[in-house]
Amino acid sequence: MKQHLAQLNIGRANYDNDDPLFAGFIDNLDKVNGVADRSKGFVWRLQDDAGEQTITPTDDPRLLVNLSVWETAEDLEHFVFNTIHKRIYDGRAAWFPQMEEAHFVMWWVPVGHIPTVNEAFERLEQLRAEGPTDDAFGWERLEKLKLWMTKQCA
Repeated sequence: MKQHLAQLNIGRANYDNDDPLFAGFIDNLDKVNGVADRSKGFVWRLQDDAGEQTITPTDDPRLLVNLSVWETAEDLEHFVFNTIHKRIYDGRAAWFPQMEEAHFVMWWVPVGHIPTVNEAFERLEQLRAEGPTDDAFGWERLEKLKLWMTKQCA
């Protein structure tokens, strides 16, 4: 059975979305997501009915969620490390504190499956509790991919 790769990345922002100190992040979301939408292998990403990019699925308005599905790990890797996304990623320390526990997880889904936020958080909790497994993992489980190592992504 063919599978796609789902990914969840969360971060708790240092600022509210309308804070000028967060503008460098917020003002680039449309660009980054536009590149994602047009990227090879892109399948789907979480957004609300109005197309809002900064999804906050909890009571914490600063907890931002990025959830997407890609045809292959190579497609996701290319988007993350070879597009405008990398430039924004490199500036993350200005907007997000370093998280002490896992904040990024990937897992394989059947083609056509759209993961829910609850499913994604369950995978993240699984990664936190068990470490990398076939069901919840980070870049380190994708042995043929190496950009994450050279681009200092954890």
